[in-house]
Amino acid sequence: MISVGKKFPAFNLKGVVSNDINTAFKDFSSQDEALQGQWKILFFWPKDFTFVCPTEIAAFGALNGEFRDRDAHLFGVSTDSEFVHVAWRNEKEELRDLPFPMLSDIKRELTTALGILDEAEGVAQRATFIVDPDDIVRFVYVTDLNVGRSPDEVLRVLDALQTDELCPCNWQKGEDTLKVA
Repeated sequence: MISVGKKFPAFNLKGVVSNDINTAFKDFSSQDEALQGQWKILFFWPKDFTFVCPTEIAAFGALNGEFRDRDAHLFGVSTDSEFVHVAWRNEKEELRDLPFPMLSDIKRELTTALGILDEAEGVAQRATFIVDPDDIVRFVYVTDLNVGRSPDEVLRVLDALQTDELCPCNWQKGEDTLKVA
């Protein structure tokens, strides 16, 4: 698995940005001008139409404004196709109005490059990456396929990383950072 301090792999993926099949799809690239010099949060889930995944995706969606306030772009990713993403968004009420794109890594190129392809299941592991404006991985968070992650913790870590200071355990935005004497 790619680790902290490594360059995040380049990607070109189809994303779903709406529920209308006529306007749902958009291409996304790590080279997009809008992403240059920006923080990126990419979180992966194993499969659409499952039980744990929509709870996480909706929770990230609820915090999207907080991530945007920090100049960070959220991307949800799975190995399902963009058509499956649209169907799931239309089926699952909590996913209908997602404010971030659901990317399709159907060729499994990005999940493979990141080292998060679950060999037994052939799907993405439940992984999260915080990528800094220089495209360097600054945080990796992976849980078992059956265990949901905490989007609040991802936001807390982003806040800590953006201080560029030493942050103690359980540090929260607005608290003092550690000073080296």
